[in-house]
Amino acid sequence: MSQLSILPQSFLGLAGLVLASSIAYQVSIWIYNAYFHPLAKFPGPKLAAASYFPRCWTGIKGTHLQWVMKQFDHYGGDVVRVSPCELVFRGDASKDIYGHKTNLLKDPTTYRPLGNAATILNANFEGHARQRRIFSHAFSDRALKLQEPIFLEYVNLLCTNIHREIKENYGVATANVVDLFNFTAFDIMSDLTFGKSLDQVENSAYHPWVLVMFASIKFGAILTPLRYYPKRLGILLRFIRFIPFMPDKVMKQREIHKDFSKNRVEKRLANPNPRPDIWGLTMSNEEGRGLSRPEMYGNCRVFMSAGTETTATLLSGLTYYLLQNPSKMSKLVHEIRFEFRTKEEITIERLPSLRYLFACLEEGLRMYPPVANGLSRTTGLSSVTIDGHVVPPNTTVSAANYPTFRNPKNFKRPNEFIPERWMPGNKEFESDRKSAFQPWSMGPRNCLGKNLAYHEMRIILATLLWNFDLELCEESNGWPDKQKNYIVLWEKQPLMCRLRAVKR
Repeated sequence: MSQLSILPQSFLGLAGLVLASSIAYQVSIWIYNAYFHPLAKFPGPKLAAASYFPRCWTGIKGTHLQWVMKQFDHYGGDVVRVSPCELVFRGDASKDIYGHKTNLLKDPTTYRPLGNAATILNANFEGHARQRRIFSHAFSDRALKLQEPIFLEYVNLLCTNIHREIKENYGVATANVVDLFNFTAFDIMSDLTFGKSLDQVENSAYHPWVLVMFASIKFGAILTPLRYYPKRLGILLRFIRFIPFMPDKVMKQREIHKDFSKNRVEKRLANPNPRPDIWGLTMSNEEGRGLSRPEMYGNCRVFMSAGTETTATLLSGLTYYLLQNPSKMSKLVHEIRFEFRTKEEITIERLPSLRYLFACLEEGLRMYPPVANGLSRTTGLSSVTIDGHVVPPNTTVSAANYPTFRNPKNFKRPNEFIPERWMPGNKEFESDRKSAFQPWSMGPRNCLGKNLAYHEMRIILATLLWNFDLELCEESNGWPDKQKNYIVLWEKQPLMCRLRAVKR
């Protein structure tokens, strides 16, 4: 006899009713989200309007950016609905979302404390203002001038290593410049943050901690969209070691990432050397000494991720586009080599006078922004107007950099690499909507390290092009098209180049 046959028919009927009710309830939510929700008036695919599944699935796969671009191409407007409660803008929305007069909060789904204390990245308004005020001493113009020898040490070491490779390989070296830029950026920031290099440039190899950090960032990016399903996420984390693409060792790597930062900070604080690194300048003022240890540890992790991989990403992308546009590369090389007769002349003080170099950096940021997606905010308890659209309460909003910078309404010939659009007095591109170009964000939470990043990018690129002629290897054609994106991380393929020493 079937075991089901001995169950009371009333129980089976009740179970069926509960199941049917649950299904009907879920379907009713999907229908409401798609057709009757306050965001139903905004364009976007109905499946994404009804459910968080497309948002989560594309985020996990690293294809969310490409998916968003397809929605903009399909619907044609400057805003799309990408989930039941989320809008992405690509017009001129930055001021309304991130500006000084807005009261939009950071989206708690995306921004959560790193450890036991809030950082400058995710603190509330008051906490952020306090931490920004404290750390501003280490990112001032005076500080950057004091830090110039640190920049030069690693850039010159990089060039020395390349010259040696060229000599050993009969006049030409083949290298993955993504690695070269990462080695240099991480060594510089490690010295500034911890008072000690990771020795990646010296060893021409990644420090194990950097590989752990990359894995940690990607893992966090994969988990972020799953936070839309908090109950399911809890189950997932409980059984995470059994999931092939999220191995248990990644969780251990996240702890290694935290412990490494903590130990390095403690060693630096124990060293009374008054060098012009972040802690030397921060702890020299009374307010800086009021930082808690967890705040120090967390912010160091922020500096080591936000101040490194992003710089290397921009330099990698810019190098690719310069090599794909030989006339632009030739113009930049001429400017650098004409301005500087010796390598000692390449200084932080003189580099800002190179207008075409700055134009190339801006165009690189437009074509290949390190932060390609938007920084999420929530509208809170009241409606707000964003780029002419009335957005209801409790909506997640963002101005996504990549779609905004490739929007033909913002930039003429948006998919072409044209540094001249940033040159003063250029009439052809005076209609470009430059106010929409905010790669460093804007308002009270804009990037604290913006000036440091510009100085670092200038000095690395100018020194490299002063010393070497670069040529793109055939296998790296179409390099940007092969990449996935995980919130703030481009998963970059090797960018292989041939380098030859400039004869003087």
